[in-house]
Amino acid sequence: MNNKFKKTVSKTLFGAAVVSLFSTAATGSLAVAADSDWPTGTVNFVMHTQAGGSADVFIRTLAETMEPMIGQQIVIINSPGGAGATQMSRVRSAKPDGLTLGINTLSHFTGMLTNLNGVFELDDFAWIASAQEDVHIVFSRSETGIESVGELIEKAGNGSGKVSVGGFGPEGSTQHIAISMLENEADVEFEWIAYNGTPDIIAAVMGGHVDVGISNLSALKSFFDAGRIQGVGVIADERLEGLPDVPTFAEQGVDIDTGWVQVRGVFGPADIPMETQQKIADTFHEAMRSEHYQEYSRNAGVTDSWMGPEEYTEYARRISEVAKIELER
Repeated sequence: MNNKFKKTVSKTLFGAAVVSLFSTAATGSLAVAADSDWPTGTVNFVMHTQAGGSADVFIRTLAETMEPMIGQQIVIINSPGGAGATQMSRVRSAKPDGLTLGINTLSHFTGMLTNLNGVFELDDFAWIASAQEDVHIVFSRSETGIESVGELIEKAGNGSGKVSVGGFGPEGSTQHIAISMLENEADVEFEWIAYNGTPDIIAAVMGGHVDVGISNLSALKSFFDAGRIQGVGVIADERLEGLPDVPTFAEQGVDIDTGWVQVRGVFGPADIPMETQQKIADTFHEAMRSEHYQEYSRNAGVTDSWMGPEEYTEYARRISEVAKIELER
């Protein structure tokens, strides 16, 4: 990823944040859920990862607040496979009534330009709301693993064989692009090993099957707390409140763009009425304001994002165009 692309990504994310900030200010506290009904019936959230992944932890935590708000059952369906393809197929074919939804990440957008190109398009779905921005963490197994970014780069550049990195999705995924940024900055090359979810990445790291892994704090926190993994570095401007002992890449002398973050949002099948989309977005954002969710959010080191259907759809188009330009270089 070249510097021009990295700056463009940062501007895109910053622009979306500004739009969502003004949108939030205009709607006040977003206390709309009590005044409008969620579509009637059981609400199914189809996930692209196994249970225990960052996105899975996010929606299960939020559902604890959201379920009593809407007075309806929320069911989480884990449907990993095909780097998101299995989930996206189920969501695309669902009835557009707002009762079958999915949680997406940035890899959904990059995937439609790479391994899922020609299988799915942006217009196959309704992009309903953004919820989180989450920085990337590179980690290794405790005691015997790589301890710093400098050690990681040195091992990759000493000619003794490729260093393996485990992450979600194939080449072109969000986490792979973050690692590619490190490759370009340090002039080294890693071996990318793709997995279907963070639990598999953690297992591969702890079992010595890969040298390091990359993921997000929400799925890694319990393993850090138990001393089973150690942090190599955080791709962020500052250390995470929930992981204060792990230094940033910049602190370790490696300057890569911190604007490339994981983004999580809510999407559904195309043709969900805009009124229904807005009700879902408002309810989602209201649940995010709860003390229970905010405690999780702070501990996980994520940043809240508040884009509604129009803003999130525009964001999806912008970030996809930015990624497309880079992939065509």
